[in-house]
Amino acid sequence: MKIAYILNTYPQPSHSFIRREVQALERQGHVIHRIAMRRSSAPLVDPGDQAEQARTIYVLDRGAIGLLRALMRSARRTPRRLIGALCMAWRLGAASHVGRLRHLIYLAEAAYVADYAAQQEIAHLHAHFGTNATTVALLASELGGPGYSFTTHGPEEFDAPQPLSLGEKLNRARFAVAISSFGRSQLSRWAAFGSWERLKVVHCGIEPARFADPAPLPEGALRIAAIGRFVEQKGQMMLIEAMERLVADYPDLHLALIGDGEMRPDLEAAIAKHRLGDHVTLTGWLSEADVRAELARAQALVMPSFAEGLPMVVMEAMAAARPVIATYIAGTPELVLPGETGWLVPAGDPAALAQAIRDLAATPHAKRVAMGQAGRARVLERHDSDTEAAKLAAHFRSAIAGQSS
Repeated sequence: MKIAYILNTYPQPSHSFIRREVQALERQGHVIHRIAMRRSSAPLVDPGDQAEQARTIYVLDRGAIGLLRALMRSARRTPRRLIGALCMAWRLGAASHVGRLRHLIYLAEAAYVADYAAQQEIAHLHAHFGTNATTVALLASELGGPGYSFTTHGPEEFDAPQPLSLGEKLNRARFAVAISSFGRSQLSRWAAFGSWERLKVVHCGIEPARFADPAPLPEGALRIAAIGRFVEQKGQMMLIEAMERLVADYPDLHLALIGDGEMRPDLEAAIAKHRLGDHVTLTGWLSEADVRAELARAQALVMPSFAEGLPMVVMEAMAAARPVIATYIAGTPELVLPGETGWLVPAGDPAALAQAIRDLAATPHAKRVAMGQAGRARVLERHDSDTEAAKLAAHFRSAIAGQSS
């Protein structure tokens, strides 16, 4: 099969799960074209991301003239389709927070995608995230391009389903993917009943070979890690507040905050305010190998998020045989089992977060090891990238054949 992946910004340091999915499909013999609207502004420190960038077509690199030419070709070839797509873009733009002008740009991007798909004989479009990438895929299909599907992750799609016209995107798609059962339940709120059978669950995957020999769980001073973009929804500020409650009783406690983002100055100020400079390290973005090295030094991963889909960092920590402390949100309870693979706490409660870290500190080393191994077994069973890619490929085949699987 020839499939085009339609993406907004790709690759990105926090979107390695897309890269793994694409490469797993390619290992199974499918031809995947990567089409992104724009390049990432974040530094790409991982060699895998750098290689993906070289393989990606960037639509906005064509410039305004290139996109206008694509629209003119569409007008000559199928004027009625262009009028229909224009009306749709106008309607979607009216509902959207970003407005109609932005949707006219999406229409021009879609014209380029439809052209490219015709030239390359692509059978299906697949977008990640139900935001503007799916809008482009929908409009490209309306312009005469192949049918589309898309994967929703949350929380963005679930926070603004009406401005994103999520229901219309679901109902017009050949099928749609959620990454957890929770995610599928949220899609069911906006899809017509007749579309429910086209809502699939395909988990994000990890590559087990990269975690074939996890480092032994360290003993000694308690060291924990948190991984994610420095944005409000990831809840790192709650973790700083929890750390402030703990360091008097655990003077050797150390937190590695792995990632970067717009909240870095706020986090740095909070760390300074609470005099946590000796207890918290902000690492910036790291390569996948360096992330695994940080997990090897940690006794647990902490995920203090307020909103998520099903976090890849939780999967990777479990694959590395590390217990997980996470907030009880979205799809996370489908992975983290309290008392078996880690701890779950209410979101936005620094006292509960601090207590879970105290519980981790009080847990005998042998029990921590057993929890880590139980988590590893669970994630390897449920989130093998090749297995999940095969499920997705089966949905592609059925969709292309005009069937529902």
